[in-house]
Amino acid sequence: MSPENDATTATPDPARAPAKDRPEPRDLLVETSHALQTADGELRYTARTGRIVLREEEVKDDIFEGWKARAELAVTAYTLDAEEGQDQTGRPLTFVFNGGPGSSSVWLHLGLLGPRIVDAGEPGAPTPPPYALVDNPETLLRVSDLVFVDPMSTGQSRVVEGGKAKDYHGWKKDVEQVSEVIRLWCTREDRWMSPKFLCGESYGTTRAVSVADHLLARFGMQLNGLVLISSVLDFGTQDFRFVRHDEACLSYLPTYAAIAHYHGKHPDRSLRDVLAEAEELAAGSYRWALARGNRLTEEERYAVAADLSRLTGLSEDYLQRCELRPEHWRFCTELLRDQGRTVGRIDGRITGVLQSGIAENMDADPSIDAIMGPYAAAVHHYLRSELRSELDLPYAVFSDAIETWSYKEFEGRPITVTDKLERVMRANPHLRVRIEYGYYDLATPYGAAEDMVAHLRLPEEALDRIEHAWFETGHMPYVGASTRVEEAEGISNFVRRASEDATAKPQK
Repeated sequence: MSPENDATTATPDPARAPAKDRPEPRDLLVETSHALQTADGELRYTARTGRIVLREEEVKDDIFEGWKARAELAVTAYTLDAEEGQDQTGRPLTFVFNGGPGSSSVWLHLGLLGPRIVDAGEPGAPTPPPYALVDNPETLLRVSDLVFVDPMSTGQSRVVEGGKAKDYHGWKKDVEQVSEVIRLWCTREDRWMSPKFLCGESYGTTRAVSVADHLLARFGMQLNGLVLISSVLDFGTQDFRFVRHDEACLSYLPTYAAIAHYHGKHPDRSLRDVLAEAEELAAGSYRWALARGNRLTEEERYAVAADLSRLTGLSEDYLQRCELRPEHWRFCTELLRDQGRTVGRIDGRITGVLQSGIAENMDADPSIDAIMGPYAAAVHHYLRSELRSELDLPYAVFSDAIETWSYKEFEGRPITVTDKLERVMRANPHLRVRIEYGYYDLATPYGAAEDMVAHLRLPEEALDRIEHAWFETGHMPYVGASTRVEEAEGISNFVRRASEDATAKPQK
């Protein structure tokens, strides 16, 4: 038998080789060129998508053994094409991620900020499959280059062969890996001198504030702005898991009232009027009643139940049975039970069919059901067909590999990163923050976020650098064309103003 036909001489499979003989993981970014028409004119830009290898310094018995590959983080980046001889280092750069923990960046990428977005329809009227991608003339690329980051186990981010993904499934390691992506990108692309921004949604706001603090402490990197969409920085303001969850009840009451208003429980009243009453009740007699516990008299309890029923749309009987403390998942199921429907947790405007008339909780969030299909189809098509990605891993819109999320660094104390926001705003007198709130958001209620801001230990000057934007939407203000445009313009203006502040020359 000739050597060419001898199976024993076949090229060995690298995956079966001993670990020391396996090929070293390498970066894999594919570059494509594109153009987009906007109100400001044509944008010509370069897209890069794929993975970046993250390495960690390995020391054993005080002996340095090199930088070892530990993870392959997926990114998609957009850079405005520069004219010949033009210096791009002064152009703003924004790093973007969603939350979960366990969510990819697809939502902000293909829903709001990227140059292409998915046509997912309107709340209550989702687009039928197979869906479509359209140009986004409101893209943040008009004013800032963009890097979308998928944290570990989301999107197409994975550990290297032989690694443990669960080592990254926690607050501290998550912060370190995202910070390292930012450091690497700014170093390799010569962007340390660019105005820099972080944009996060939901748990991504926890991540953004924590990363900003880590970048400052570890690398001395100062940022120009943070965009916090549907924020959660102090978990104690919205946590129903424990018996004494009075603070969560107070935080959620205005959101319950807003959703009840949307579904016709407050005829002939404006949303603003309903919210004002709910906010006043939460700050006054409702707070007092919850604090009283079993010292509350029967007459007082019935009076509070009547007020809550009028605002939330829940029956007085139900409110009495839950001891005046309706939990948000149960609110979703209870509000429209008589119609056999449930409202969404992510977006209380969206409804779905209740699987059982006696169900305690909904079996799935109808607001996620409404948008999951369009975004999943769009990202799988977009990365391969339009951006020419060479990765064929399944794209995890939501990671099913994350079974638990570690907060061990907060053991024995509340989970909050408000101190880190205070720290970076004290350290950097030029850092600006934009916080966005959705009235129909049952995942991160606007009342909790407002309460967090009200308790920041910052001087007036620093508080003046925080801007706020409220939307008649759910957790994701960009679900719906009109609010998407409004939100996109707001973020673009924020980045533009903060960048202009950074480049303004002092008056002589």
